[in-house]
Amino acid sequence: MARKPVSGKAESAEAAAARMTAPEAGRPADPRRRAVDALMSLAATRPWDEIELPDIAAEAGLTLAQLRGLFPSKLAMLGGVTRIVDDAVLAGSADDLAGEPVKERLFDLVMRRLDAMAPYKAGLRRIVPVIRRDPLALAALNRGAVNSWRYTLASAGIPTEDSLGGLRVQGAVLLMARVSEVWLDDDEPELSKTMARLDRELKTAGRIMARVEDVHRLTAPFRGLARALCSGRPLKARRRERAPERGEDNEDYAPAI
Repeated sequence: MARKPVSGKAESAEAAAARMTAPEAGRPADPRRRAVDALMSLAATRPWDEIELPDIAAEAGLTLAQLRGLFPSKLAMLGGVTRIVDDAVLAGSADDLAGEPVKERLFDLVMRRLDAMAPYKAGLRRIVPVIRRDPLALAALNRGAVNSWRYTLASAGIPTEDSLGGLRVQGAVLLMARVSEVWLDDDEPELSKTMARLDRELKTAGRIMARVEDVHRLTAPFRGLARALCSGRPLKARRRERAPERGEDNEDYAPAI
């Protein structure tokens, strides 16, 4: 038996969908952005564990079903902050960074990210201490941060896909986390404490990467030998295959002693 409408003025499905998706005054048109903004607005005044999904949906002007279609969890919405920051940073021109030392490029990138995070600072200030006590949440957010910084570094011409690319990306994630600790409690307009911490962290990171690159160069022959040994072909066979390249198939060839 078909259910009767509760009211004779029931909305059509199309009208209801339009009403729920139409942006209200002061709210972004993008429903994903609205959900993230709603979570962060609530987090600024409520403990993280007390924020329920229906609360977020109501704050964002969405139904619970619509919210489920956008994000599977609160943690995913928190990860949405990273995506919003990425969009803001990547939308800006990086031409002014061309030719600058890596340290200067990283300094600029971190400050750009912090500027984009500023609207969510009050919420992050209350969320971060809770997330730090949850290893699984930290691991999930780290994966998103790695993807974020891969694009952020690439936007400034810093390699991310070579043999040391993964180390650079993860190092940038850790650097950002350490600087953010100071930024969350830095209420000065000039962010002098934050910039001082960033400068120290960049100097430390620079020294570490210089050593890593030195070790990487010094161990290059050993890595090549290890790859050859792991390839499964006998060394003599590989030498015979490469003999024509070295001219060893020539009768006049004599190896140096």
